[in-house]
Amino acid sequence: MSQASVRPGGAGAAGQAPTGPVRTVLAPILLGLAVVLLWQGAVTLLAIKPFILPGPLAIADQFGANLQNVADGMLATGRNALVGLLIGTVLGVLLAVLAALVRLLDEMAAPIVAAIAVVPIVALAPVLYTMYGAGAETARQFVAALAVFVPVYFNTLKGLRQVRPVHRDLMRSYAATSWQATRTVTLPTALPFVFTGLRIASSLAVISALIAEYFGGPVGGLGKSITSSASSSNYGLAWAYVLGGVLLGLLFYSAALIVEKLVSRRSGG
Repeated sequence: MSQASVRPGGAGAAGQAPTGPVRTVLAPILLGLAVVLLWQGAVTLLAIKPFILPGPLAIADQFGANLQNVADGMLATGRNALVGLLIGTVLGVLLAVLAALVRLLDEMAAPIVAAIAVVPIVALAPVLYTMYGAGAETARQFVAALAVFVPVYFNTLKGLRQVRPVHRDLMRSYAATSWQATRTVTLPTALPFVFTGLRIASSLAVISALIAEYFGGPVGGLGKSITSSASSSNYGLAWAYVLGGVLLGLLFYSAALIVEKLVSRRSGG
């Protein structure tokens, strides 16, 4: 009597828990819902005052009632964050490539980039508003670009140093120039590190642009709206603008992740 073979992924796999994209998406959604329910329950049962922490229902009510204002604030902050993200990414990648090619430049740039990494936004933003004028968005974009530049530079530089010596020797045997070796071997190897820095920087761009709005500049943006709402004791509305900032940060992060997937797929990664 012949025995039926059981193959992995057949009928026995039907009872397994879902994996892949379904599990990846479902798990954080369920966790988020649990956190929101616990939050609302704590606010209700403990009678927490709105000026300490409003409940999710109150925030959602204000978010829906002021949807257009929140959307306008997200657009203003997102525009500055996007400009800063693009400028910081381009400068970070270019400087990292040059530093990887020229050791002297690498040694000179390291302390400068380390110093940039610890510059406080609360001290830098007022100075930039004085330099560029309170009516310009330049200061906010500059702050966002500065926050983006650091993680992109360090991650790109680390990726550029991951090339194995045998691959460098092979390019030398083909008499390839430094730029040819960088373009065909070094940059493809560094690509995952570049996108790691970009994913980190995408959220930092939004946070930096939002924080810079607290210290002056044109009216508009989520930071200004949060400050105005809190100062008028409308804490539910202030948190509604905070929710807008969270959604904007998630949008930027998701966009960076999608770009990474598309580029990896095209490059065969």
